[in-house]
Amino acid sequence: MTNKPYIVIMAGGIGSRFWPHSRRKRPKQFLDILGTGRSLLQMTFDRFREFAEPSQFVVITYRKYLHLVKEQLPELDNQQILVEPLRKNTAACIAYACYKIHSIDPHATLVVTPADHLVLQEGKFAKTISQAIVAAQTPKRLITLGITPNRPETGYGYIQYLEDPNSDVMKVKTFTEKPNLKLAKTFIDSGDFVWNSGMFVWKTNSLISAFEKYMPDLAEVFDEGLAIFGSEEESAFISRAYGQLKSISIDYGIMEKSNQVYVLPSDFGWSDLGSWNSLYTIAKKDESKNVVEANAILYDTENCYIKMDSEKLVVIQGLDNYLVNETGNVLLICKLDDEKKFREFVSNARKKGEEFI
Repeated sequence: MTNKPYIVIMAGGIGSRFWPHSRRKRPKQFLDILGTGRSLLQMTFDRFREFAEPSQFVVITYRKYLHLVKEQLPELDNQQILVEPLRKNTAACIAYACYKIHSIDPHATLVVTPADHLVLQEGKFAKTISQAIVAAQTPKRLITLGITPNRPETGYGYIQYLEDPNSDVMKVKTFTEKPNLKLAKTFIDSGDFVWNSGMFVWKTNSLISAFEKYMPDLAEVFDEGLAIFGSEEESAFISRAYGQLKSISIDYGIMEKSNQVYVLPSDFGWSDLGSWNSLYTIAKKDESKNVVEANAILYDTENCYIKMDSEKLVVIQGLDNYLVNETGNVLLICKLDDEKKFREFVSNARKKGEEFI
């Protein structure tokens, strides 16, 4: 038993919107995207160390990435790395972590976070997490962190909340997935919307209660595992369980249905680092608003992200709002802000050969 929270890090994604730098064999969460000497996964671990001991961390990842988690976080033992045999979206992976931790500590509080976020203001972040942990102690409450928006971003989900001057946390009214620009501007102007960060805080029994009410099929599957977690039978059980589960996000499965969801509006220099464009937004730019990580000569080029091997000279003329990236055996030149095309890029690259993805 512990009064400190357990930290659940979701690290199983493909990171396709960072292709070709992010590849299936080593997706973005295992890369040093920011040039700090630490991968995004390691930076996430570092960020939460003040809240929990290494023994209270749980990383959930896809089976092919187990060796990468072990390599990058040697502080964790095998029981702290949960392996998914199939990708079934966030409801399944969060349920796996929740039910397993609940079997060990039925009074546990969980902080759930993706492995690939950026936080610039660590002090504000720590204060926000502490507030969320306190708020989550109220029975059945599900807390999510909302980011105060500073632009009409169309790549994020939005949360509308009900104002409460007597509380730090606000009851959630609506969720909206990635609105168009006109609607995003309306949200910003209204003043009662925040970005959906994808970070959550809750008691295990609060979330299990929500699973039982809104996703009873999933709850029934994982309830059978409470006596199995931690034993030699766990891996076989999880393989069977995942074969029965639907692929659905925690937002669709629980958060949009429950009347116990509260959001803590926050502002701590956050980015989800979901794409090249999101990295461009926070990166240092030259006088033409280019981010240049290359040995480059540019003519009449602006609003671009150029990332190339420094041993090569790249000469570029007349580009506006483009990404130019060469990683390994792939050269990519595309519109910087057309994030929706990346799935198509990767799909078509696969047809040329698995070695390109």
